[in-house]
Amino acid sequence: MGKTMAEKILENKAGFPVKAGDLVIAPVDRAMGQDGTTPLAIQSFEDMKGERVFDPEKIILVLDHNVPSPLESVSRLHDLMRNFSRKFGVQLMEVGEGVCHELMVSRGFVVPGDLVVGADSHTCTYGAIGAFSTGVGSTELAVVMLSGELWFKVPETIRLNLQGKLPAGVFSKDVILYLAGKLGADGATYQALEFHGPVIENLEVEERFTISNMAVEVGAKAGLMVPDEKAMKWVRERTNREFQPVFPDPDAQYSRVMDIDCSSLSPQVALPHQVDNVKPIEEVGEVPIQEAFLGTCTNGRLRDIEVAARVLEGRKIHPEVRFIVAPASREIFLEAIKRGWVETIVLAGGVFVTPDVALVWELIRESREMGGMLFLPLTVILKGEWAMLNPSFI
Repeated sequence: MGKTMAEKILENKAGFPVKAGDLVIAPVDRAMGQDGTTPLAIQSFEDMKGERVFDPEKIILVLDHNVPSPLESVSRLHDLMRNFSRKFGVQLMEVGEGVCHELMVSRGFVVPGDLVVGADSHTCTYGAIGAFSTGVGSTELAVVMLSGELWFKVPETIRLNLQGKLPAGVFSKDVILYLAGKLGADGATYQALEFHGPVIENLEVEERFTISNMAVEVGAKAGLMVPDEKAMKWVRERTNREFQPVFPDPDAQYSRVMDIDCSSLSPQVALPHQVDNVKPIEEVGEVPIQEAFLGTCTNGRLRDIEVAARVLEGRKIHPEVRFIVAPASREIFLEAIKRGWVETIVLAGGVFVTPDVALVWELIRESREMGGMLFLPLTVILKGEWAMLNPSFI
């Protein structure tokens, strides 16, 4: 009987045959924590009387969720992480370097075939390059930092065959929002997703991350894509690590197979208060907006900034709309400056902030006070009617 990508990666790491439903203890290749979750992990590590970490090179800590620090209490948590990093030789990504999920792939920490855990639900992002990556709690991260291993239940897998060609003005965010609407917010709970088909093959690698990033929005443990030549070339440009890509067997057993033609897909809108409350834009009607946000781990990459710049070139943002952009990393910000896209957006009335995810929490707070938040495609922010809001906080 053939096996899925999730089964094969966990089997490789566990060292014995596994199938969906099995429980395994497996060594991890990389463990990541960010400043919203790592302080609790450090406390748990100390409660377990940890005197050393299993491998300093395999642990990456990132300051990205509350940066620059807005409070003295947050600054103390940041210093706790810095002191832990110095004491144990753990790699620390400092304030302004970028968002954890962007840095994990763009800095070459993750490669195809890896088993990766992160104390952040969107760790599933790295599945776009063929890794089994999943979010864990702070206590689990502490266990991994101490032992290098963690238990996993081998998930069943849903196969999604995305056929056709995306229409102009429709992007990978629309694809995953549409799938969230089809599957439901808990439609893949404790399952893996495998994305296949020409839609995935035609996307650039950084566009694929947007889809894997949001696999957790439907409850999935991981969102995997076959590491094709495009993906492997992208990885090799960023790391010298050797890797062995994993592919699903032709006769792999899936819990469900869905064939979806994306040729007529419209821009998608996720309305309050759930990510699966999704409608095509033409069914939503006119909705006045006050604030638009582009960025962080779902949509803060170079391609996203390019699309925004091309829409805004030679135009002005509506005076009643605030358009805020948070690049996913320092490197992306610098490249966007070099290409002139930052200037275009700023001249149109947009505002850039530090590469981080802190701003989104303020947007959530404000939106909840106003009754909810829309996740909308970047189309007519010039008219003050539509905007793109990033659902990375779900």
